[in-house]
Amino acid sequence: MVRWTAHNTEEPLYDKLWQPVTLGDVKLEHRLVMAPMTRNRSTPEGIPTALNATYYAQRAANAALIITEGTQPSADGQGYLKTPGLHTQAQVDGWRQVTDAVHDAGGKIFIQLMHVGRVGHPANTPHGRTPVAPSAVRAAATIVTPTGPAELPTPRALSTAEVAKVVDEFRQAAALAMAAGADGVEIHGANSYLIHQFLAPNTNLRTDEYGGSIENRARFAYDVAEAVAAEIGAGRTGIRLAPGNPFNDISEPEPKPLYEHLVGRLAGLGLAYLHVVHVGNEETVSAMRAAWPHPMLVNRPRTDLQSRLADLDTGLADAISVGALHLANPDLATRLRSGAQLNTPDPTTFYGGDSHGYTDYPAL
Repeated sequence: MVRWTAHNTEEPLYDKLWQPVTLGDVKLEHRLVMAPMTRNRSTPEGIPTALNATYYAQRAANAALIITEGTQPSADGQGYLKTPGLHTQAQVDGWRQVTDAVHDAGGKIFIQLMHVGRVGHPANTPHGRTPVAPSAVRAAATIVTPTGPAELPTPRALSTAEVAKVVDEFRQAAALAMAAGADGVEIHGANSYLIHQFLAPNTNLRTDEYGGSIENRARFAYDVAEAVAAEIGAGRTGIRLAPGNPFNDISEPEPKPLYEHLVGRLAGLGLAYLHVVHVGNEETVSAMRAAWPHPMLVNRPRTDLQSRLADLDTGLADAISVGALHLANPDLATRLRSGAQLNTPDPTTFYGGDSHGYTDYPAL
C-alpha cells in the first residue's frame, strides 16, 4: 500500500520540492523524480513499443526526471518476461521511439541498466540458458514463467574472466542508450539483482578478487560504474543502491561498512547522482550521505509524503523518487501543486497486460 497523505502545498516542507536541482550534466526544474518500475510490456524480444512511448510521454511534463524500468544489457541479463533490452539494434530503435516522445513532451529520461543475475529462469530468456551469478547460490523465491510460477533455479557462477565481460556489457549498453537518445543511464545496483548479489555476503561466496572482503565485494559495482562513466560521461551516469533490502533472499546483516566504503570509492568518479532505496537503515543511509558529496536521490517505498519531503528538508536527499503514484498519476506534480485528489494505483495491472492500468489513468 502506498500512502500519500492529505496535503497542503503551502506548507514549508514543499518549498524545496519545487526548487530546481542539477544532477551532473542534467538540470531539473524540480525535485520530484519518477522512480524505475518494471511493467513487463515490451515485446518478447525486449523491444520497446509505441505503447511504451505513450506511457513515458504521458509523464514527461510532470516528472522532473524519468528513470525507466530495468533494461537488460545482455540476453543473460534478462529475468522477467517482456522486459526491454539494450543489446540489439531493434531494441535501440524501440528506445528511440520512447526518448523522442519524452523529449517532445518536454521531459528528461535516464534508462536504467539492470542485469538480474540469479533472479531469472531459462524459460524467460531467448536462449534458455541457466542464470549467472557471483556464486552458485539459489534464491529461495519464485518467478513467473510462460507456464506459471516456478522456483528460481540454482545459478551458474561467473568465472573471473566472465565478470570482466559483464562489466563490458554494461558499458556497451550505456553507449547504446545514448545512441537511442537517452539523457543518461542509471546502473541498477539494488533490490537483489546482479550487482547487489556481488555486494551481499550470502550471495557472494567467491574467493577471487570479487569476493571475500568488503573491498572485493564492492569491486564489481565500482568497475561497472567506472566503465559506464568512462563511456558516456560521469555527468550522465547514476547508480542505485539498496542497503539491507532483503528482497529475493538477500541478507546483509551489517551493511554500513560495505556501503560506506563503496560510496566513498564511487564519489571519486563524480557521478551525476546516487539513488538510495531506503528501507529503514537510518545509520547506513546517513553514512552514505556523509560519504557522498554529489546529488543524492532517496526512495522510501510505502511511506507518506511528509516522510519523503523531510529528507529534502534535512539534506539527506537532494531529490526524491516516487514510483507507484507516478504510475497512477501521469500529472502527479500538477496534482500536488494544486492540491487535487490523486488516482489510486491498481496493483493488479502493475506487471504485464495492455493499455489498461498503463496508459489509461486519467489526468486532470
